Amino acid sequence: MLQTLGGVIPRFVSRSWLRNLTVRAMAFSSSSSDYGDQSRGGLPRFYSETLPPSKGSVIRVQGDEFWHMTKVLRLTTNDRVQLFNGKGSLVEGCIQSIDRTGLDFVALNDLISIPPQNTQLHVFAGFGTLKGGRADWLVEKCTEFGANSVTPLLTEHSPSISENRVDRLKRVILAASKQSQRLHEMVLKHPIEIDDLLHLIAQSKLSLVATAKATPVLSALASLEKETSGLIIIGPEGDFTEKEVSMMMEAGATAVSLGPHRLRVETATIALLATVMLWSDSQQISVC
Repeated sequence: MLQTLGGVIPRFVSRSWLRNLTVRAMAFSSSSSDYGDQSRGGLPRFYSETLPPSKGSVIRVQGDEFWHMTKVLRLTTNDRVQLFNGKGSLVEGCIQSIDRTGLDFVALNDLISIPPQNTQLHVFAGFGTLKGGRADWLVEKCTEFGANSVTPLLTEHSPSISENRVDRLKRVILAASKQSQRLHEMVLKHPIEIDDLLHLIAQSKLSLVATAKATPVLSALASLEKETSGLIIIGPEGDFTEKEVSMMMEAGATAVSLGPHRLRVETATIALLATVMLWSDSQQISVC
């Protein structure tokens, strides 16, 4: 048995796993500190498509963010906040003045731009028929986990998605981006059909499609190499048809299993996304 400060570690936990965990913790506290310090600051953060380019510059904030700042959080003149543009840029400043239509924000430092840190994972999921806030939850958690984009996948069992729902999902993404303090926005792309997905699979070196009776996902990942981007593909309620799975595998996708139980669309999406994210992160750390 392995001994730790907290007690005894079971035999099934390997020493190499513990060493990797230690390296991971050290890497997080050092090499990722630049990104972490800027992406998880303590000041309230708000979205603005336009940012002041340098210290002392002033921009106007109006609309929903102005309402949130002044009516919800009751911020006032001289309160310090951060603005981000969803493209990796962030600036700290304060509220210079407020009137009935908006507020003036003055930058207290120069604009900071931070490149993406993780593998760019693109989620394709058949969630067009989900009801009762389940699609909101799927998109919210994809945003929090750091997916690069989410695309509604139109299949035989999920042939459409409401345009009204798309508008709502964009608001969910913005709220989740602010809550999780990610600097790069997750893009909600236009719905596509299986036929349009095939050429993307053919161009990608990492394309995983969740389906029953396939290789367990961890076993499949063990035989793959880390890539800079990849596709996460999840079927709708009722799953993909055999023809749809066959078409994707012929295009180059790898079929993976998420366990013996039937999962909801949103559960399967987050399970596979989280697994690949953590696997990709561990691959990066082991190289370091």
